[in-house]
Amino acid sequence: MYVTLEPCTHFGLTPPCTNIIKKKKIDKVFYSFNDPDQRTYRKANKILANSKISLKKISTKHKDFYKSYFLNKSKNLPLIDAKLAISKDYFTINEKSKWITNHKSRKVGHFLRSKYDCILSTSTTVNKDNSLLNCRIEGLENHQPDIVIIDRNLKIKKSLKILKKLEKRNLYIFTCKNMKNKPNYLNQTNIKILRVPYLDTKKDFNFLIKKLFQIGKRRVFIEAGLTFISKMIEFKLINDLYLFKTNTKLKNTGYNNCKINHLKKLNIKKKINVNLDEDELYKLRIN
Repeated sequence: MYVTLEPCTHFGLTPPCTNIIKKKKIDKVFYSFNDPDQRTYRKANKILANSKISLKKISTKHKDFYKSYFLNKSKNLPLIDAKLAISKDYFTINEKSKWITNHKSRKVGHFLRSKYDCILSTSTTVNKDNSLLNCRIEGLENHQPDIVIIDRNLKIKKSLKILKKLEKRNLYIFTCKNMKNKPNYLNQTNIKILRVPYLDTKKDFNFLIKKLFQIGKRRVFIEAGLTFISKMIEFKLINDLYLFKTNTKLKNTGYNNCKINHLKKLNIKKKINVNLDEDELYKLRIN
């Protein structure tokens, strides 16, 4: 399997790949994608040809491997994925339990968190769940993404565990309120408050996404309620949705805080092969 970019030709944290290739006296180089970084784009061929080194581009089926990188470099946008758990009868909230899915599904959810540089949620969700939104898997303790909370009216609770255990993580709060009126308990060095529109239209959401890129977020993982995720699905602003589905029907103990029209229209067929006992995990392409 070849899933590589063309050799880089510029100095960054390391010297150019083309320098190393020439130094090692490699005869042939194969790659799959042109690098959208203009410092390198289609420049390796000429450099290596001068040293009589063959450079050949070959096709690959794994075109999503660099999707976040291509979005970052060519469109100045972050990759945005999301996670949602539902019952067999399409409920996202269980009145009798905090959880919809089992502990194996939650472990996989923690693993997914480690793959992103920030977790995005809403004040409604964090106030209700009081989650740390971290990665609680042995060996991945250092892979703790930053946190972004959409809190339009600055209603985030003072008692939340997430405010007391930030440690080396940054918390970004996006609000519509005047930041001069922020509560004192948000005056921490690693808490940053930014202004956004009311988040009603697609234009508003696009503004939020561009802001995320401006503060250095390149891979964003949404863990929020159905209302927020439905809006993101409606506006096709999510790349992939990881849908955890339990085999249990909640019936009269389940409910949703908004309509699930956009969710029911999705093609739930691409099942991920992972052992979750009675649960199932699907990866749904949204955009």
